[in-house]
Amino acid sequence: MKRIAIDMDEVIADFNPKHLRLYNQDYKDNLTLEDLKGGRLAVLRPHLASEITEYLRDPSFFRDLEVVKDSQRVIQSLSQEYEIYITTAAMEFPSSFTAKYEWLREHFDFLDVLNFVFCGDKSIIRADYLIDDNASHFEHFSGQGVLFTAPHNWNVTGYDRVNNWQEVQQYFLK
Repeated sequence: MKRIAIDMDEVIADFNPKHLRLYNQDYKDNLTLEDLKGGRLAVLRPHLASEITEYLRDPSFFRDLEVVKDSQRVIQSLSQEYEIYITTAAMEFPSSFTAKYEWLREHFDFLDVLNFVFCGDKSIIRADYLIDDNASHFEHFSGQGVLFTAPHNWNVTGYDRVNNWQEVQQYFLK
């Protein structure tokens, strides 16, 4: 059975709406997802980069993110034909471990908890495919990278790309 490794943030956990909401509320701004196309919030507001990053250090930030539309249904279907691993580069924000684990247990309870991988460098993952929003994770990954569209990777080319979970389903369950 082939393996698919799936990133968490911006792929199955809808990270940007909460991050933007908190930022806009605290700094009386009104940035939208459209404003993030081709970049990240901290790049758009470099004078507030450390404050913007600080939201992610809150141990509860990742606990109540919305689930990306159709990800549960499609991953459940994929799990009938593939081994599924959720791989999240949690080392950058170690305080996120508990929240991410609890979030995965709540929303992806049909997956084995032993298939939740908290790591830094994803090149250690042995899988046939990696679905990720960050193309840098494909550089040393031995399998096939599949770029999941997110605002920050809007201009990235050179990879197979999926824009949503319906396209993931078409890509893997042809």
